[in-house]
Amino acid sequence: MRLHFEPDLDFQAQAVDAVCDLFRGQEIGVVPAVPPTGFARELPFPAAAGLGNSLLLSDEALLANLREIQERNGIVPATSLASRDFTVEMETGTGKTYVYLRTIHELHRRYGFTKFIIVVPSIAIKEGVYKSLQMTEPHFRALYSGISTDYFLYDSTRLGRLHHFAYSALIQIMVVTVGAINKKDVNNLYKEQERTGGEAPIRLIQRTRPVVIVDEPQSVDGGLAGRGRTALARMNPLCTLRYSATHVDRHHMVYRLDAVDAYQRRLVKRIEVASASIEDAVNLPFVRVVEATHRKGVISARLEVLDNTTGRTFRRIRIARDGDDLESLTGHEAYRGHRIGEISVLEGYEFVELLHPGGAARLSPGDTWNAIDDEVAPRQMIRRTIREHLEKERRLGPKGIKVLSLFFVDAVERYRRYDEHGSAVKGEYARIFEEEYRALATGARAAGGAAPSAPPAAEDAHEGYFSIDRKGGWTDTTERNQAGRDAAGKAYNLIMKNKEELLSPDTPLRFLFSHSALREGWDNPNVFQICTLREIRRTRQRRQTVGRGLRLAVDREGRRVRSEGVNILTVIASESYEDFAKTLQKEIEKETGVRFGVVERRLFASIPVSGAGESGAPATIGVERSAEIWDHLHRYGYLGPDGEVLDALRDALRAGEVDLPKRWGPQRAEIVWRLRRVAGAPEIRNADERRVLTPKREILEDSEFAALWDRVKRKSLYRMTPDPVKLEQSCVRALRRGPPVPRAHLEWRRAEIEIDRAGVEATATAAEVGGSVAEGDAPLPDIVKDLRSRTNLPGRSICRILLESGRLDDFRRNPQRFIEMAAEAIDDGLNAMLIDGIKYERLGPDAFYSQSLFTTEELHGYLTRNLLEVRKSVYSHIPYDSETEKQFAQDLERYTQVKMYAKLPGWFRIPTPLGSYNPDWAVLVRIEQEERLYFVVETKGSVLMKDLRAIEEAKIECARKHFRAIARGKSPARYVVQKTVRSLFADTDPR
Repeated sequence: MRLHFEPDLDFQAQAVDAVCDLFRGQEIGVVPAVPPTGFARELPFPAAAGLGNSLLLSDEALLANLREIQERNGIVPATSLASRDFTVEMETGTGKTYVYLRTIHELHRRYGFTKFIIVVPSIAIKEGVYKSLQMTEPHFRALYSGISTDYFLYDSTRLGRLHHFAYSALIQIMVVTVGAINKKDVNNLYKEQERTGGEAPIRLIQRTRPVVIVDEPQSVDGGLAGRGRTALARMNPLCTLRYSATHVDRHHMVYRLDAVDAYQRRLVKRIEVASASIEDAVNLPFVRVVEATHRKGVISARLEVLDNTTGRTFRRIRIARDGDDLESLTGHEAYRGHRIGEISVLEGYEFVELLHPGGAARLSPGDTWNAIDDEVAPRQMIRRTIREHLEKERRLGPKGIKVLSLFFVDAVERYRRYDEHGSAVKGEYARIFEEEYRALATGARAAGGAAPSAPPAAEDAHEGYFSIDRKGGWTDTTERNQAGRDAAGKAYNLIMKNKEELLSPDTPLRFLFSHSALREGWDNPNVFQICTLREIRRTRQRRQTVGRGLRLAVDREGRRVRSEGVNILTVIASESYEDFAKTLQKEIEKETGVRFGVVERRLFASIPVSGAGESGAPATIGVERSAEIWDHLHRYGYLGPDGEVLDALRDALRAGEVDLPKRWGPQRAEIVWRLRRVAGAPEIRNADERRVLTPKREILEDSEFAALWDRVKRKSLYRMTPDPVKLEQSCVRALRRGPPVPRAHLEWRRAEIEIDRAGVEATATAAEVGGSVAEGDAPLPDIVKDLRSRTNLPGRSICRILLESGRLDDFRRNPQRFIEMAAEAIDDGLNAMLIDGIKYERLGPDAFYSQSLFTTEELHGYLTRNLLEVRKSVYSHIPYDSETEKQFAQDLERYTQVKMYAKLPGWFRIPTPLGSYNPDWAVLVRIEQEERLYFVVETKGSVLMKDLRAIEEAKIECARKHFRAIARGKSPARYVVQKTVRSLFADTDPR
């Protein structure tokens, strides 16, 4: 298999031109090398010194080229040439390595440059770049008329290779890690060597004035003033080109393709998240540290804990300070004896000290304590990844697309370890994988195979990629010293040098396990699943992790597949998809400078206009005129002072009436499209559509409406005489009927991630309940004490209710959830008994709701959200709270028997022991010619009492008794619960 490269992708060509056009005006030709002294001379040097690059352009010409490039690419132009450091920002997966390798060939073709050094931060990236040089060599030879390149990996034991680098007339490309060049005192590169003619090898490099290409400069530099930057400067570069998706120092930016652009243009895979969460595990204390913060002089920590302050236990984020008692903070007695100790906010050393009855724990942001997830989730996550994998193999295998899955583990020994005899044995993750794979793959075979060929054997389907120590064992990757770098190289060679073989459907390997070896520098176009068995809640880890699978897929011929139905990356995570999306957005903002929901002044700069620029590229609006458009939008009230999108812009976009200067008419569609991307979906709420509803005088003054109102307006009071024995029996019945008490279980939620200028949004698409999980031994709480405080019943009554209910086994199953269910059931039983014995009495003749309240009390709603225009009602519009109410109002208008009606306002209340109650409608129906019937109607989606909540049912029963109590004379108002107007007519027979 050979990967095919596409030579005509517009965004890659723009990135190449952005660098090459910097030197427009430079003469073509190979020149002798120049001496390093002072690093400023550009004059030829004797040929015996070697051949090198030479820049004959003045700084003024270079600055003019730079400004023109920045204008056309929508980047604020530089005012001076602060350095010859130029930056290209390209999102992971869009071909960054291909772009700078092609830039090398273009710089040679256009200007004759021959000396290039690629500096990378790690062995992983070094091996990846070298592999890319090998794979692209035939491609570039075909593109550039057979021009050859001479490329090699820097090796401190083969310094003679640098002599060839300096004297060869061919394109020379050296790939080196920054760790191999940044220690001047001990590095052979800086010492005189026999193999380089008795001088220090660095002098050979300096004389060639190389073009230095820095891959991932944020890691190479070692900070804004780190050793990496110093090492780069020692090479006397003609210029430095920096390529990354996450720049720290942007220097002179010449091209930018950020995460949002790449995602919107579908240059990378779409992302979906399958998040695993443990539900109903609410009995054991649990703590996760979200962050430690220092704001306004106050040090605090955001903790995820089990919160029971509302009477229902859920995982919630609470703010804690040092010394806080967690039982008081959460309202959960499982935290008795747990409190917060020291909180550190020192950068790089953030932690929260948890003091608990068994000792103390120091937790960094992202760490958990006593989490059931840590024991249960891995098997479920591995199983889910295999399922997703086999499903995609079933769909994509016939298309010739190999599917790969990548696991990130929290510790190497959990995948592979060594016994007391030094023999390699499978860790728990490897054992779990093989068990689950065998079960699921067997099912796939029985269903006819998951791909053109049956799934491979479990032992052949997976492998781990970690560093190899001197004894041949597997360890976590480290590159802090030469021994670590050598060990890392062995691990990376396994996967870097067999990229095409790994993509072949004939290779059984499909599942890759890694710790940090694949964290950067390696990605594969056919990774479709990434399972994060290690914690990824720390900064930068979502983008870094997701980046390993963003490349668009290739088929068995090595050709790129651009179908959206194929290019979906599924991330199997142990956090909610909402948290994943929220934190991914924060990471993008922090690393790329993207400001979501904000219109930047340069947003329109790259929009084409008629004509061409100096380089021949299409002319653009430019940064200065883009700022003029921004100023207009701000003055018009569309944007806030910092560019934030205001509701006025969303409304104008929705109506298609954005005001723009006439001169930008030809570019209007593109300007509006970019504004839509930043504004996001228009919000439904609109202050201009809020309406205060006024009543119709002709209805209020109609005698028939007066007759209707006279039958419903009276007030009443209620009295209760409960029987204690019957009260307890009612509670027993309610508890027996109570819902099942769930065990702790795992639940899966799937969501699609959408990234645009408005933000990162997660949209739920599916949910699935997994199996039960063992929560562990938890001390049983004092159920009588807890229920007594929740229900206000005496302890003896609580005991009798619990014993007679026969449901104490459910208490042992899930104590906390049983207490919550029992409290609600007992309340329902109390309410039912109270309602059963309640009596309503009509109050005196002056106690009623005056019809004048329709004119003195305001009623309002929103035109596009919950208002329906009507004819027969007191008001011109009806506010509705549900689709059932809306349909009922439309039917009231449609049926000719309905003469008039009123949606009863919020001030019309009936008192009940469970709180006041507001019925929905008062309706006048005329049958034949003379008979008139009066109704008070409650609309419900279901009219079956078993479908209604106990409180609703109780209030409805109270309303029935109220309207019986106030009935007087002929044709009193009838109170009914109905779903449709048609069913209302079934009650029109005289009683």
